[in-house]
Amino acid sequence: MEGWHRWMRFDDTGLIWVPTSPNVPYMETPEYLVATGVLGELIVFGIGITYTLPFQTFAAEWIDADSLAQHMNKLHLPGVIFRPISYKCMYGDWKDKILNGVQIHITDFKKVNLLEIQFYFMQVHHQLYSDKDPFSLAGKSRLNMFDKVMGSNKIREKFTENFLVKDIKPYLDKDLEWFKKLAVRFYLYN
Repeated sequence: MEGWHRWMRFDDTGLIWVPTSPNVPYMETPEYLVATGVLGELIVFGIGITYTLPFQTFAAEWIDADSLAQHMNKLHLPGVIFRPISYKCMYGDWKDKILNGVQIHITDFKKVNLLEIQFYFMQVHHQLYSDKDPFSLAGKSRLNMFDKVMGSNKIREKFTENFLVKDIKPYLDKDLEWFKKLAVRFYLYN
């Protein structure tokens, strides 16, 4: 960790990225993983893993890509824009199927709220396709994984009442400041 500072992103280190797995090919991939990975646990939407953009898409066969991109961009989420995309899956549950949706483009890593992106996607998806409830389409074991990754079933249960991010935002944010203060005690590097 010589020469590393807490403010740095990987590209600030000057080091060459070595893929940590086939699904993490680029230095930016771990940040996209935060933006889509929880939702990916449901295995209802393609998040790009079965294509060449791991963790960078929200897609399904029934989605109209242009409409979804337009609705997502109307949210004006800080640090991110969405481009319509259609792609043919190369392997996995959707092998040889065409998925339509959006590709996520993070434009400012300092401003974007990575975790919330997938909830905003589900909010818009619910507005456009209320008959395709991802939590009803997922199996019980997938719901359990979603809850495990979120650390609680409370977020899913509250969110599915209205499919609105504003309903879960207080719960998502309630311990952030406390955690930031606590975490400082355990930093190995300043």
